[in-house]
Amino acid sequence: MSGSNVAETAAQPLDLVVRQMRWEVDGVLGLRLEAQDGTPLPPWEPGAHVDVRLPNGVERQYSLCSDPADRGGWEIAVLREDVSRGGSRWIHRELRAGGHLEVSAPLNHFAFEVGTPAVFIAGGIGITPLLPMIRAAQAAGTPWRLAYLGRGRDTMAFLDDPVLQGPEVSIVPSAEAGRLDVEAWIGTPGAGERVYACGPAGLLDRLEELSSAWAPGTLRVERFQARSFADLVDGEAFEVEAKASGLKLTVESGCSILEMLEQAGIPVPSSCLEGVCGTCETDIVDGEAEHRDSILSPEERASNETMMICVSRARTPSLVLDI
Repeated sequence: MSGSNVAETAAQPLDLVVRQMRWEVDGVLGLRLEAQDGTPLPPWEPGAHVDVRLPNGVERQYSLCSDPADRGGWEIAVLREDVSRGGSRWIHRELRAGGHLEVSAPLNHFAFEVGTPAVFIAGGIGITPLLPMIRAAQAAGTPWRLAYLGRGRDTMAFLDDPVLQGPEVSIVPSAEAGRLDVEAWIGTPGAGERVYACGPAGLLDRLEELSSAWAPGTLRVERFQARSFADLVDGEAFEVEAKASGLKLTVESGCSILEMLEQAGIPVPSSCLEGVCGTCETDIVDGEAEHRDSILSPEERASNETMMICVSRARTPSLVLDI
């Protein structure tokens, strides 16, 4: 992972038209987004997501679930959430085919290693970023297996997708089969094997507990919701030096680094403000970060090379950032 992602996200967002809408299952709406004039869209790799800014001002992140080779359009799937902050509710109630959405270039903090044996675990709508990975594994002849968990088949999208039909796939609707013993199903990952997981927080938290006994770097997760902190910006005040800008400022308790930089006139690309999208990832020059994001792996946190300045703070009295 690299702070260069900040520069990538500064590119002008794309104005895309909703070319198709379809019900994947009840409560999950699939969208195909294309350029108005048919211009090929930017390339992307399995695991990537895009930031979607809605006309009501809400910005949300959605995993790309189509084929990266299809440059004519991108596909995402949107779960209707009963408790929505305006994103999924607006898409399900207001959006229509032919409408326009402002969409970022693809970002990828959940990259797939082609050629490395893979174990995939999806919980509900978490199947979306895994579908392109599975297609890539199949195309490369990479060994893989998948456990797809959900409440019932009527809530589990893409069950008819050809990549989910083989013996490598375990479909586990809890209403029929009960909950999967994830630890027993995974076993002990082999040398070089990777475990890719996306789904609800409880599932990912459990996998992170299990991964403490695995080789470093084995588990890779994509979170749709931020980890829970009592207060993402609570903590002692500390100093930040923005090295590239030549400014020094104090980040008070109750304020984020991102907020203080913006108040000082330093524009920083940002999106979720919760530490889940990676848009504000910034290189650390000196000092130690207190990581509160939901993206970086334990190894990446230990390296202390980058941080998400919308939520993370400092363990040391000061930080020097390359911004």
